[in-house]
Amino acid sequence: MLSLIQRVTQASVVVDGETVGAIGPGLLALVGLEPGDGEPQIARMAERLLGYRVFADEAGRMNRGLADTGGGLLLVSQFTLAADTSSGMRPGFSTAAAPGLAEPLFNRLVETCRQRHAGGVETGRFGAHMVVNLVNDGPVTFLLRS
Repeated sequence: MLSLIQRVTQASVVVDGETVGAIGPGLLALVGLEPGDGEPQIARMAERLLGYRVFADEAGRMNRGLADTGGGLLLVSQFTLAADTSSGMRPGFSTAAAPGLAEPLFNRLVETCRQRHAGGVETGRFGAHMVVNLVNDGPVTFLLRS
């Protein structure tokens, strides 16, 4: 499981002209699932998403996680994140989990984050063409793997 996280001042997801998820300050996480992902990867990724220290403390150092700030979390499924880009000029997708496997795992990640984070967890729409809007704060962007 991979998550490309971006610290944002705001982010939203639009599907067919309708905003389906939006947050203010917090994290946008683009999530790619891979074959073999399961409950251990979900638990670890939820822990990292909520605890990864990318927010400034009183001294201006990145020492606070999302759980410390109470910011929002916007989770967006993105199978292209798990693509094989190691050769050629076109990505391969055999390294991404099939939709039938990925969707329940993504939904489980959303559930887990919602249970553990009172700051609000929003999502895009699995499998839809989504327009993701964000204002990256910093910019601060990290790739997490579990």
